[in-house]
Amino acid sequence: MRSEPILRGPNEEKSLGAFRKVPRTGVIYVMGEATKHGYRPGVDAGEDAWCNLGQGQPETGPLPGAPPRCEAVTIAGDDQEYAPVAGLWELREAIADFYNRAYRRGMPSRYSAENVSVSGGGRASLTRAAAALGQINLGHFLPDYTAYEELLDVFRLFSPIPILLESERGYAFSVGDLRREIQGRGLGAILTSNPCNPTGKHVRGEELAAWVGTARDLDCTMLFDEFYSHYVYGLGGPAPMESAARYVEDVDQDPVVIFDGLTKNWRYPGWRVTWTVGPREVIDAVASAGSFLDGGGSKPMQRAAVPLLDMEHVRAETAAIQRTFSKKRDLMLEGLRKLGIQVDVAPEGTFYCFGSVADLPPGLNDGHSFFRAALEHRVIVVPGEFFDVNPGKRRAHRASRFRHHVRFSFGPGEESLTRALGRLEKMIKSHA
Repeated sequence: MRSEPILRGPNEEKSLGAFRKVPRTGVIYVMGEATKHGYRPGVDAGEDAWCNLGQGQPETGPLPGAPPRCEAVTIAGDDQEYAPVAGLWELREAIADFYNRAYRRGMPSRYSAENVSVSGGGRASLTRAAAALGQINLGHFLPDYTAYEELLDVFRLFSPIPILLESERGYAFSVGDLRREIQGRGLGAILTSNPCNPTGKHVRGEELAAWVGTARDLDCTMLFDEFYSHYVYGLGGPAPMESAARYVEDVDQDPVVIFDGLTKNWRYPGWRVTWTVGPREVIDAVASAGSFLDGGGSKPMQRAAVPLLDMEHVRAETAAIQRTFSKKRDLMLEGLRKLGIQVDVAPEGTFYCFGSVADLPPGLNDGHSFFRAALEHRVIVVPGEFFDVNPGKRRAHRASRFRHHVRFSFGPGEESLTRALGRLEKMIKSHA
């Protein structure tokens, strides 16, 4: 079993001497392979259409009870100019106001525009933060978001330290575990998606408060990727949202940095409008990094984003997401169970299920084989091995712990999910 999940074709073996081979993230790789099999983005209607359970985006069309979708953007004369690297001031104010109203009512320390930096996409915001880190040990969990792998390798000042999460424990990680890792490994920061992509595990409520308190006590910066923080299940209420911002005591002193944006929680991935929220000193640093990394995001899209941060709009959108995606979550969980795919933990957040195919017939019982077979049935999934984040391939050459896992997205519409599950059922029966 090869240890590197990113496979290369014959035309990819050589490169110009000045350039290294840059690996593709897991989702980009599987989409490329699907394209070779005839998949075309945006063509998803009809019985013969592809079912994209690999996609890392939610359905972007109208949802019952959701606010009307934005379908046109007005571009003012001065919007033809560059936006400030840290983002439009009015958008930064709107983001700060959203966090204060959603999570910090009655608290004396409140976010301001100076606590916010706007970026042109989630990876851009994470890259700015990574570029601004010093010579520290940076903890990251296994499994976690595939794009972290190259991000954690390309910047050389910090040392990435893997932290294992166990499927047998439902990917749980206690506050005691957190404290032991920080102290034992001398961690200066920890990067984590919460809710977690791919497992859907969610640190919330008192547990999240204790994580923030531990970070404060031990002076370990928590970098919270909260791009799925409105896709949370089991919290109650019509529009549940959760953020580490709720548990910060001093917005300029607590070592908590939050990443979010319109990509998932507002269902506008194509806008590429995201943000970083944290202490002013951190925001100054990431904005400075943005000045040489990306130069700032789109000015027209940032201006159009301002009204989307209105709390009434956010609550209506989140309530619609909750109704629609809770139903799709149940559909996916039940469907995978009937297929004989073991989901280690029902997702508490995100729109993914992370399941083991180890009990399926030979030829389907590892992630890559399942992925390849599914392509023949016009279904796209992501092998679990891609989430075994391994910066620089420094870990020993051994088989991934997640070689039998697959990530299934319930981001697409319900009709596509139902069609995909039916096709996978036929595929599995044909191998029995």
